[in-house]
Amino acid sequence: MSSAAFSPKYEQALQFAALAHRQQVRKGTDIPYIVHAVHVSVILLRHGFDEDVVIAGLLHDVIEDCGVSPQQLETLFGTEVARLVEAVSERKRIGGVERSWEERKTEAIAHLQTGGPHVAALKAADALHNIRSISADLALVGPAVWQRFKRGPDPTLWYYREILAAVTISLGDHPIVVELARALSDLERRVQGYN
Repeated sequence: MSSAAFSPKYEQALQFAALAHRQQVRKGTDIPYIVHAVHVSVILLRHGFDEDVVIAGLLHDVIEDCGVSPQQLETLFGTEVARLVEAVSERKRIGGVERSWEERKTEAIAHLQTGGPHVAALKAADALHNIRSISADLALVGPAVWQRFKRGPDPTLWYYREILAAVTISLGDHPIVVELARALSDLERRVQGYN
């Protein structure tokens, strides 16, 4: 196992992410949001990605959700971490106007298709944890889980299928892609079970 999880840089990123997300919880739950960020980094660590990718896992939502600038991340964690986090960050508003879910997700997929293997790995880990969380919540509360999201099961499954297709182009049959494909198949089966 990589020593990335025990480095001073990882510790600094963990503290930074925990503080940045301190007021946030996972949709429809009381679970602190930082739990998701830690899971994403652990998935990347488990799959052998380097320290910058693992640290980007911890920080992957701080630009999008916490108002942290790419420049701030570059100053604190380096150019590569800032590049990775910016590559997976959605622009929720343009010129003060909120963008639609469909517009944001379509743009995210386009960015993913050209971002390279490390961006693909980061997005795969993010999607993997999100899919597993949705599957677990479906098992606990049933279809009511979809009330937490902007869209229901069909658009959500479309989005995760598109992520899987894009990361497969960059990473081929890497174990993280295989794991993502299995998790998505499990979610699809769960969703079909309620139809």
